Amino acid sequence: MNAYPPHRSKLAFSLVELSIVLVILGLLVGGVLAGQSLIRAAELRAITTEYARYVTAVGSFRDKYFALPGDMTNATAFWNAADGSTGNTVGCVTTAGTSTQTCNGNGDGIVYPSTSSQESYRYWQQLANAGLIEGSFDGITHGSTINSSTTANSPSSKLTNGLWWVWYYSTLSGSSLYFDGTYGTFLMLGKPTANTYPALGILKPEELWNIDTKLDDGKPATGKVVVYANGGLATCTDTGTSSTLTASYLLTSSATVCNPVFRN
Repeated sequence: MNAYPPHRSKLAFSLVELSIVLVILGLLVGGVLAGQSLIRAAELRAITTEYARYVTAVGSFRDKYFALPGDMTNATAFWNAADGSTGNTVGCVTTAGTSTQTCNGNGDGIVYPSTSSQESYRYWQQLANAGLIEGSFDGITHGSTINSSTTANSPSSKLTNGLWWVWYYSTLSGSSLYFDGTYGTFLMLGKPTANTYPALGILKPEELWNIDTKLDDGKPATGKVVVYANGGLATCTDTGTSSTLTASYLLTSSATVCNPVFRN
């Protein structure tokens, strides 16, 4: 009788096999990260494309209708009145209407809500009515304030969670969120938040710097591309003082706290 126990093979991974597994995992992780980077880069490029599309659309609208979308005084002559009246009553502010029904603006040359029309949202609706942008927008606010933005009244961006918004400020001074200057009717891109405009930050300072550099002067306080910072200017730039027009983007920050503003 054999005094020794029978030999049993031990099941285990060899060092070579473990090395192969680790290499494969590394490649998978690297591929995922590279893919995310490529997706983000494509989304950032889309911002400039979308902005250029809206600028072109507004120019074409003005050439055809001799007015800004949302502000035109005879919009209902083309697309009928949302509230069944002449299209310039208080009821038009809250009435979406059906199909292309809309409201008249007050014709003052700016896009801003009034007692007779929700101009900042009729803006998108009338651009779509004219076939100049894609989408369908109901032209009214969606919340407890006059500037409550959702995908029902404003166009989405290819940037994840991005929503476009149009507004008007003549001259700003002393704000903690905007730099001092003349703004006029401007476009802003941000992340939606309940009962107000899309104010949540959507870009890192470096990302907005990159867009600003390509389209403008690369400075957050000057030119046509400037910054809005819902958490305060110091979260996105090297200053918290709105009058410091020599400010620079806070490129050391990786926080998503900036919103691009395309003014005038």
